[in-house]
Amino acid sequence: MNFLVLFKLTVLTLAPLLPLLLASLTSSVAQLVQPPWCPTHCGDMKVDFPFGVGEGCGRSEHFQLDCEKNDLGNFSMFVRYTRVEVLSISISEGRARVKSPVYRLCYRGIPTIIKPNLPEANLGYSPFWLSSNANKFMVIGSGGLGGLGLITGTMSKIKSGCMAWEVFDQEILVDSLCSGIGCCENIIPYPSKYFQIYFYENSLPASVFNTCRYAMLVEANNIFKFRTSYLISPESFEKDAISLLAVLDWTISNDTCNIAQQNMTSYACVSSHSKCIDYNNLGYHCSCVQGYQGNPYVPSGCQDIDECLNLNCFGICTNTPGSFKCECPPGTHGNGSISGGCYKNGPKIQLWGKMVIGFSIFIVVLLLSSFLVYSVYQRRKVAAIKRKYFQQYGGQLFLEEMKSKHGVSFRICKEEELIEATNNFDEKNKVAGGGNGIVYRGTMDNKLVAIKKCKTIGERERKEFGKEILILSQLNHKNIVAILGCCLEVEIPILIYEFISDGTLFDLLHRKCDVHIPLRIRLKIAQETAEALSYLHSWASPIIVHRDVKASNILLDENFVVKVSDFGASVPTPCGEDEFLTHVQGTRGYLDPEYVQTGQLTVRSDVYSFGVVLLELLTRKMAFYTDGLQVRSLVAVFYSAIKENNVVAILDDDITGDEESMDVIPELVEIVRKCLYMEGERRPEMRQVAAAIEASSKSYEKSATQREIGLI
Repeated sequence: MNFLVLFKLTVLTLAPLLPLLLASLTSSVAQLVQPPWCPTHCGDMKVDFPFGVGEGCGRSEHFQLDCEKNDLGNFSMFVRYTRVEVLSISISEGRARVKSPVYRLCYRGIPTIIKPNLPEANLGYSPFWLSSNANKFMVIGSGGLGGLGLITGTMSKIKSGCMAWEVFDQEILVDSLCSGIGCCENIIPYPSKYFQIYFYENSLPASVFNTCRYAMLVEANNIFKFRTSYLISPESFEKDAISLLAVLDWTISNDTCNIAQQNMTSYACVSSHSKCIDYNNLGYHCSCVQGYQGNPYVPSGCQDIDECLNLNCFGICTNTPGSFKCECPPGTHGNGSISGGCYKNGPKIQLWGKMVIGFSIFIVVLLLSSFLVYSVYQRRKVAAIKRKYFQQYGGQLFLEEMKSKHGVSFRICKEEELIEATNNFDEKNKVAGGGNGIVYRGTMDNKLVAIKKCKTIGERERKEFGKEILILSQLNHKNIVAILGCCLEVEIPILIYEFISDGTLFDLLHRKCDVHIPLRIRLKIAQETAEALSYLHSWASPIIVHRDVKASNILLDENFVVKVSDFGASVPTPCGEDEFLTHVQGTRGYLDPEYVQTGQLTVRSDVYSFGVVLLELLTRKMAFYTDGLQVRSLVAVFYSAIKENNVVAILDDDITGDEESMDVIPELVEIVRKCLYMEGERRPEMRQVAAAIEASSKSYEKSATQREIGLI
């Protein structure tokens, strides 16, 4: 069965249950001690409270583990209601190590495929979570796209995985190196209560190097390493797979520490010298404070550690609650924690000690003085570099000109302001990254802004930067993202834009697959995008060629208002129709073929790229998309559909199921066809495209209104 279908069925089945299961962790009656008749071991494995083996032996029924004995007399322990085999549980770490789930996909001739049951686990009834930071996902085999389906505590569905590319030359492989060829690995994005391992059905067939592929969860710090022998000898892998481990985190409750401590009756950290530790806002577990060890879940469970038994103390060691002292014996002085560190008291020893102290003070003063001198030198050096960059990009003349034209509306910031606004460009504030640069979310003057660190800038753009930013800052259109300021005292300028809240058109079309998008919204997005480009081509002075029109550069707010971004992002580009000849720059799938062939960039190149975007809006397919095992070009598929007079076949189902939509589809298809002409001079201007889309939109609205009141 296709995994996407299976995953949806699983989600539909588990969705009503997981919140109840999570809530039940706190609603169950919790006991503070384990009854004396409860077993303390499952075979050789010790089981400590709050867990238990047998009815009534855990803190609650959710902490009960199943202990089973096989025909050979060996014991195994499992998470209750699952077949997840527990190998060890750490009370202090809040972790358990389990037998790693492995999905084997083996070929025994063509087309015979041996598929065992998919490894999966629903941990919803238990306190366990699949750990995100202690595990990794691995795929081993020559060709194969392995996947990992997860459901988080917030009921979000997450899919992860990686592709182990097919091996054509075994000599390029290296033991212990998982390079992506024959072996790949990926992180676990979020702690999960449910996981399922699978292979996509369109995975590449196995090559001559192996007959099996393996997808698995592995402890990140485990000694298990990829071996090239796994590709030609399944027996070699099976032998090593026996020792594979994965890690589950566990929480005593799904409350945070702050909430749990408000109800001391059910609060689990009952031992003195214990502390509460939050786990990803999904719950908490307990641990003994430093200097103590034991079980924090039972009264007096955290016991003082006698450090004197384990530490090297060459003096007199005295154990203290939670710590220790290591002192020299009476009549001596010095450091008792090192061999020979204690010296007899006496006049000569004391004089020598004073000399050492005096010399040490001299050294410290000398070092501090040197450090202060060096710090002053470094600050002056950095300031000089910043002044150099500032002057390089226009300097004071640019600053004065911007103030005369914009007053305080355009801001020229210092680097320290942007570091503070983005928390030192923290990865958590990263919202986008592309060929031109990385965009961070920041807060300046209590207002959200988008701060873009450009990647590269050429010598010509460096000289013209001030002039070009001045041109872009004068753009004033409701559907063009506004540039609010810049920072010039860095090697590559940093730009500041208004922040748009609801992502990109690419996200809406291709990542929010369950969202229904009416044709009315698609026409609104297309028209506003066309109007923004028309403004750049016809009303900006000098005119602007965007260079990189694509769905991911069209931002949307919560009302689907378009904001075109990244126009000349790192290098704003004023140009005239006949004066723009440059190296090819843009995104594969959207690039004007005439521009690629000749290197001549004109406003008609943007028209071609917009045609691809409009085609994406109508089909909800990416510029390059996979169809089975084939990668297809959306433009090529469109031309083929035109030739076969069957464009309806490639349209999005949301459109073909709407009678009013189909009334205007021929007009929109004709607009796309004209925009995608191979010869640039045959393409319409953007203002003509905008007018045509506006006419189609009005026609659609009129037709929909008439149908609503029964005129048609």
